[in-house]
Amino acid sequence: MKKRRHEKILQIISNNTVDTQEELLRLLREEGFDVTQATVSRDIKELRLVKTQTGSGRYRYTAPKDGSRDISSRFYSLFSENTLSVQNACNMVVIKSLTGMAQAVCAAMDSLHWDGIIGTLAGDDTIFVVTKDEECARRFTEELRQMLG
Repeated sequence: MKKRRHEKILQIISNNTVDTQEELLRLLREEGFDVTQATVSRDIKELRLVKTQTGSGRYRYTAPKDGSRDISSRFYSLFSENTLSVQNACNMVVIKSLTGMAQAVCAAMDSLHWDGIIGTLAGDDTIFVVTKDEECARRFTEELRQMLG
């Protein structure tokens, strides 16, 4: 059942612009899957779905490109285990990490090629991210905070 549901999720996000878990939940139910919000949340993590920005500025769930599942998984693990806080100001995001971990987290983040990120700089315990605009910084910060739980 899980494999079938995962296949359906990948089909749904490739054919639709799905930007929230609630919307994915609704579309899965329309397809006959009796799922809960918690199940959809777990599926998103297991499938390593990421939100990417569309040309119109909206975000949508997308599956990692070939070979990037391991990179995405590495980033999620490094980020969630080593990050203390995420804050944004204007078009900048500051990520505080455990001492000595900022460069590893930043390198993993850079390998994902996030839309809207112009550049990053990592020190010992701080990552500085410059985004293309304030809205991008806000959304990026929110997405990172969700990963922290």
